[in-house]
Amino acid sequence: MLRKPLRKIRAVFHRGKEPYLSFYKILGFYPDRINLYREAVTHRSSSIRSGKGRWINNERLEFLGDAILDAIVADILYKKYEYKKEGFLTNMRSRIVQRDTLNKLAVELGLDKIIVSYTRNLAHNTNIYGDALEALIGAIYLDQGYRVAKSFVYETLIRQHIDMESVVKNEVDFKSRLIEWGQKNKAEVVFEIVESSYDKQNNPVFQSEVYICGVEAGCGDGFSKKESHQRAAKKALKRLRGDEDFHRQILALAKENSTPNAESDAQDCDEKTA
Repeated sequence: MLRKPLRKIRAVFHRGKEPYLSFYKILGFYPDRINLYREAVTHRSSSIRSGKGRWINNERLEFLGDAILDAIVADILYKKYEYKKEGFLTNMRSRIVQRDTLNKLAVELGLDKIIVSYTRNLAHNTNIYGDALEALIGAIYLDQGYRVAKSFVYETLIRQHIDMESVVKNEVDFKSRLIEWGQKNKAEVVFEIVESSYDKQNNPVFQSEVYICGVEAGCGDGFSKKESHQRAAKKALKRLRGDEDFHRQILALAKENSTPNAESDAQDCDEKTA
């Protein structure tokens, strides 16, 4: 009962004061537990050791925020698309919470301007932005509860920055699209991690290649295996659509690879009949 009056008093007291004002511009409300939000924008490169010996950065809040964001988006989609099946809802959720989308949203909110990091080239590792956004959602959940966290995700992120109908139409999950194409055309699609390393900021970097019928079709790198697979698949799809010779080569190989199996099956059938 007393929470709202206390929040108003706290808001008046902190109005115009940093860092409350910075977070207010992003959140639309003044935080109660400001330390949670400070932690949410603290990259591991700027970790601070607490009095109890624990290193404080946004990785734990990112873990929590990731789960809360998934639950909130699932909640919103479940109610918005009443007659859609599980596969559609799962695909929509993955498109909304994918790393590229979160990175873009974080920058549009201005979160990139208040991230605390010793990493010099933040633009090189844009995942820092999406990670901080997930951590921020975790902080909102702990500070204000599920309802406020859901309101922030829906009102601030989705309604203001995401065109839901456009998400439905756009191809985003390139890996799934490529695998579906391969199944339809009886062409084997294989992803491989060909190299893993670390950049100058000690962030893991993965390089993937995708092969269709044994032919290299695309390569991609990213700060996760999933991201590198997506980028490799995107290039492969682009090549299939834009390079007619390559497209014909793959279809010919797919047909060639499937023909011996068909002849073998037919021979086995004849032997059993005899």
